Amino acid sequence: MTAVDVRGTRTDLPAGGFHRLCVGPLDTETGGHLPAVELAYETWGTLNAEGTNAVLVLHALTGDTHVAAHRQDPRTGWWDELVGPGRAVDTDRWFVVAPNMVGGCSGSTGPASPAPDGRPWGSRFPFITLRDAVEAEARLADHLGIARWHAAIGGSMGGARALEWAVSRPDRVAGVGVLASTAHSSAEQIAFAQSQAQAIRLDPQFRGGDYYGGPQPEAGLGIARRIAHITYRSAEELAVRFGRRHQGEEDPFGTAAGERLGRYQVESYLDHQASKLVGRFDANAYLTLTEALMSHDVSRGRGGVAEALRRFTGRAFVAAVETDRLYLPAESHELAALLPARPQVHMIDSPLGHDGFLVHYGQVAEQLRQDLAL
Repeated sequence: MTAVDVRGTRTDLPAGGFHRLCVGPLDTETGGHLPAVELAYETWGTLNAEGTNAVLVLHALTGDTHVAAHRQDPRTGWWDELVGPGRAVDTDRWFVVAPNMVGGCSGSTGPASPAPDGRPWGSRFPFITLRDAVEAEARLADHLGIARWHAAIGGSMGGARALEWAVSRPDRVAGVGVLASTAHSSAEQIAFAQSQAQAIRLDPQFRGGDYYGGPQPEAGLGIARRIAHITYRSAEELAVRFGRRHQGEEDPFGTAAGERLGRYQVESYLDHQASKLVGRFDANAYLTLTEALMSHDVSRGRGGVAEALRRFTGRAFVAAVETDRLYLPAESHELAALLPARPQVHMIDSPLGHDGFLVHYGQVAEQLRQDLAL
């Protein structure tokens, strides 16, 4: 039960805060160079004297550092039922760190950040991979005095980053938790992502990525979000929730002149999701992170998927969403079968589709705690 004081304010929130750290220059996997990279991150709990109680939590594509509430910021986070006092990742016991990925737009260095000449990087920002992200995050761990994470956990792109951490630096990760993610991006995942990227690039306001100081490519980013959100939800959920119903008094049936004067409910829903993202996310950052996820492949240069995963012999937790049509449960089973720990694949029963890992993750919280000895 959540503790509150007489004014209704929560009193059980862990210590924590939002921070920024310059981790130095970064030479990227594809030959690019960033002379100085700043990482934004949030923490919960307290690191012990030995630095052995640290847990890394990694966000999805358009996520951020705010995993759960803490004293500095009591807003509900995106995994609030998982991280906190008495929860599966118990912040009375574990020191939790959640960095914003390099290339993003939630505090870390990204395309909108100033380059050495003072202008935004824009089109000059280098291609970023998940391995580049791990390199930057490893420097953050060094700064914090964390030689080895007790666990690295994430869902979707966060799960891909956690897995890359485990394979790239198996000596620095004791356990890995992967929810609704895979060892490499599939052809279908790349196809959906490429469609989103093209929607942004073909927006006349995009101007090759150098749109800062002028109109933003809001239409292209909005279309990208619409495409993405369709893949994040299941056909069943859209059918039950919206069906073919009209939006209020709007009539989506056309006129003789070819006009369509209204929308179906599902169209209104997608318009709303697009508007929300456009209001908080940078189009170049969306492209940068999307391309990074498209390039995700733990086997690259490592002799194949099986050989790459063989590098990591620590504890493993794998979960999939039964209705996920973007990251198929079968792909999670393939991943689990190749991890040396041979973890069971825990299924999230959710009608939502891929987004079930953000909404119904509480179903597997206890299994995650057990599998990763949290």
